[in-house]
Amino acid sequence: MSIKPPNHVITRFAPSPTGNLHIGGARTALFNYLYAKRNNGTFLLRIEDTDKERSTPEAVAAILDGMTWLGLSADEPPIYQAARSERHTAVAHQLVATGKAFKCYLTPEQATTVREKAMSEGRAFRSPYRDGNTQNNTASFVVRLRAPDDNEAIVIEDKVQGSVRTMGKDLDDMVLLRTDDTPTYMLAVVVDDYDMKVTHVIRGDDHLTNAARQSVLIDALGWPRPIYAHIPLIHGADGKKLSKRHGALAVAEYENMGYLPEAMLSYLLRLGWAKGDLDIIPIEDAVHIFDLEGLGKSPSRLDFDKLAQVNAHFMQKAEDSRLLSLLVESAKYQKIEISKTALQRIAPAMAILKMRAKTIPELLEQSKFIWAKTPLEFAPKAQEMVSGFGKEVIASATEMLKNEVHWDIEMLRVSLTNLATEHGVGMNKIAPVLRAAITGGLIAPDLAQAMEILGKEEVLMRLQTAAQV
Repeated sequence: MSIKPPNHVITRFAPSPTGNLHIGGARTALFNYLYAKRNNGTFLLRIEDTDKERSTPEAVAAILDGMTWLGLSADEPPIYQAARSERHTAVAHQLVATGKAFKCYLTPEQATTVREKAMSEGRAFRSPYRDGNTQNNTASFVVRLRAPDDNEAIVIEDKVQGSVRTMGKDLDDMVLLRTDDTPTYMLAVVVDDYDMKVTHVIRGDDHLTNAARQSVLIDALGWPRPIYAHIPLIHGADGKKLSKRHGALAVAEYENMGYLPEAMLSYLLRLGWAKGDLDIIPIEDAVHIFDLEGLGKSPSRLDFDKLAQVNAHFMQKAEDSRLLSLLVESAKYQKIEISKTALQRIAPAMAILKMRAKTIPELLEQSKFIWAKTPLEFAPKAQEMVSGFGKEVIASATEMLKNEVHWDIEMLRVSLTNLATEHGVGMNKIAPVLRAAITGGLIAPDLAQAMEILGKEEVLMRLQTAAQV
């Protein structure tokens, strides 16, 4: 790792590759990224892959892909925790040598008995080997950290939770090394944070209890503690812990659902952080104003309606060419074929279409009147509109429009108005008929806009088809 100057802020995102990158993890990564950038610091990524049975290469790839999609690039290559096990083990043995930790020879069954007895007496687990002479014991052992005295207070000055006090009597003699000399998560995290020179640990408040245990270990090693900020978890709309039924989905699933990464980041920013009356904040602005003081103590609620509104905002600002590419990808994902001709019509219409959609699949649906296969399948209501009086309107419109030289929205509006006058009715009688004729009842923008988008040849062909329905 590169050498950093004193007081250089370093944050880290440390996911376990036992599954996909979910929305809660993405928010944690975002907060760490923003805090580092706000302070001209360094944002690091650590893959905590010490759980050999549950960690998978697929999960690692999903995490990296999710981070890339969100644009939360670490400033240095990822660190893999499992590759550092020798360093973790050496630290544990150093603690044994200094009397801060000890070898515990309890079998798993014996440890369970001791633990259950401690629980029944309302106290924490204490190993009988914590103060005994075990030098001549040849049985297998684990290495445990010697817990503080019962009356010793471990105080965490948390940037979100405030002053959090834990008494020594509530902390176990924590395992640092297993019987096979492999490190536990609690040991590995502390050693890695120290070696990576992490200054601020920003993570979910489900780790708040871990902070007390890890602080005991840090103090035993004589290392400086990082600054902690434990953020409340995200809840569902019903106020309950977020689950898959609420939308605790992998980041990749949000991508497939048609959300833009910049919208996801802006929305996640407001799930637990606030700054005055600011609502939708682009990340390029957030890097200049993000602070730990804006983090709230109450859980945030995932609101898909709000997410859709934020996404609509960013879609309206997005480049039309980019949205066209995303529309094509969404069509492929849904196994929809769009002809080259239809795409050529959609491209110049994107500025109109994107104003009416909140997600990429909605954008695809908004453009269906363009790419739908012809002859169109008429919805029952549309079929009714093109019958009876509708046939007269279609015939007149066909005759008038085939002579239209300037095929643009303004001239088309004039022609439609003239058509209504010719039939002695208002536009509210003409427009629905023609809309039904050229869309088959599909969603479409203003009639004249839709006609301009489709082009003269396509409109006339669709009118001729509708006349025969």
